[in-house]
Amino acid sequence: QARPVESGGGSVQAGGSLRLSCAAPGYTVWNFCMVWFRQAPGKAREGVAAAVPGSSAPYYADSVKGRFTISRNNAENTVSLHMNSLKPEDTATYYCAAGPARACTNWPSPRDFGAWGQGTQVTVLS
Repeated sequence: QARPVESGGGSVQAGGSLRLSCAAPGYTVWNFCMVWFRQAPGKAREGVAAAVPGSSAPYYADSVKGRFTISRNNAENTVSLHMNSLKPEDTATYYCAAGPARACTNWPSPRDFGAWGQGTQVTVLS
């Protein structure tokens, strides 16, 4: 099955904004648990934001609440992550992942996802 494909990312000064987008061919984003994870060098992969299937109420990690917004475009079958007030600690490779609905039952864990994008780098300069 096709993998999600991320776009966006890049380098930005602290306090700036970036938008990541994920195209998900083969996955209907409304029906799947769509999650943005990130992984910084030497750290474990962590969930950042999740779009819950069949729901308009997303999940956010505490570290990004109030700064990041995940959204779905059902017509284009894409999931975006709008990142505002970026901090140097947000620097990481960001991954889009698609999983079954049950993966969103609790806070998403990487082990519950089999479809991953290639990742896109986000660097926040202090």
